[in-house]
Amino acid sequence: MPLPNIPGYARLNKTHKYSAAGIAAAGAAAIAFAVVPGGNADAKTTAQDLPNKPVALTSQKADAQAHHEALVKQSALADQQAKQEAAEKKAAAEAAKKKAAEEAAAKKAAEEAAAKKAAEAKAAKERAVKQAASRSATRIETVAAEKTYPDNLDGWIRESLDIMKKKGIPGTYEGIHRNIIRESGGDPRAINNWDINAQNGVPSKGLLQVIAPTFKAYHVEGTAWDAYDPVANITAACNYAADRYGSMDNVNGPY
Repeated sequence: MPLPNIPGYARLNKTHKYSAAGIAAAGAAAIAFAVVPGGNADAKTTAQDLPNKPVALTSQKADAQAHHEALVKQSALADQQAKQEAAEKKAAAEAAKKKAAEEAAAKKAAEEAAAKKAAEAKAAKERAVKQAASRSATRIETVAAEKTYPDNLDGWIRESLDIMKKKGIPGTYEGIHRNIIRESGGDPRAINNWDINAQNGVPSKGLLQVIAPTFKAYHVEGTAWDAYDPVANITAACNYAADRYGSMDNVNGPY
């Protein structure tokens, strides 16, 4: 039985609570008789004439049902909103991840392109250096190949020295020039027809007075096979002097 709605009821003792309950019941009965005055017939008629209104409990149930339905709707709406927010958050995270991956790929591609460009530039520079060196060497070889000498004693000696240098034959300008002046006076057509060699049929010829057997034995490849040729004569004589005396520089008389 629900407690009467009496202020301070919970603090009353058992006797007082029974009294209060009785008083409340009596009051409720009085109200009921007051609502239906007179005899039974009038009470019947009056009861039939009362409007058919829902009792307070039905109204409370309806309110509770409406409140429950509102809560259900709010919960469903909140759940839907939470799911939508979660989906949006997930989509944003995936988009950020995709963007980061694209940026990383773009950065890597740019770095690879830069590295490739640098490598190509380095390779091109190295090729240019090699080509320049090759052109330089070619120019040097061309200049050497195109080097000319005057057709005189100075030119003959210098050309012979260049050939001797390539062949590893020792000798200096001064040593060659000194012996040429003593042997022939600088005349490439000089010939000795009176010494022992001439008497034996092999006269000394040319700038350094070389006999035929010696010229043939010590001829240097790349020169003429003519003992009167100035360059061939000087080079063969210096080759012979290097073999016998160590160098034409060491010759100071007939050899």
